[in-house]
Amino acid sequence: MSDERGLLRHALATLAYRASKATRGAPPSFAALRVGDSTRTPVQVIAHMGDLMDWALSMARGAQAWHDSEPLAWDAEVARLFAATSALDEVLASPAPLGANAEKIFQGPIADALTHVGQLTMLRRLGASPVKGENYAVAAIAAGQAGATQPAPRKEFD
Repeated sequence: MSDERGLLRHALATLAYRASKATRGAPPSFAALRVGDSTRTPVQVIAHMGDLMDWALSMARGAQAWHDSEPLAWDAEVARLFAATSALDEVLASPAPLGANAEKIFQGPIADALTHVGQLTMLRRLGASPVKGENYAVAAIAAGQAGATQPAPRKEFD
């Protein structure tokens, strides 16, 4: 596997780890939290993240396509996100050539989704269900861990 594919898989695993933490244990009311008239609700954010990962997957397969999904229920959207990150990781781990270069896949959908993880984390705090901070540099993140099931945090703080 090329270094760039390995780094892209690690970035995807980082996204999955952080998204898992941001979504895990969210109270039922969190999905519909609205902090302003023009802001997305958390379920709209997670649906957009699923769309981003579907876009990344289409890029990796060489048939770039974008779709704006209507949000499903929170649990369904979380499952959709992690199904897409897992499917993308499978493509990245395969010997098949990428349909787009790794830099474009990172700078577009993956970087955008990482931004949205930060939004979800901030919304959790605003919605009175904060996520603990963590020293992510020591987290057990590894290429291939792109699903919802992630290792336990190693060093959290309040």
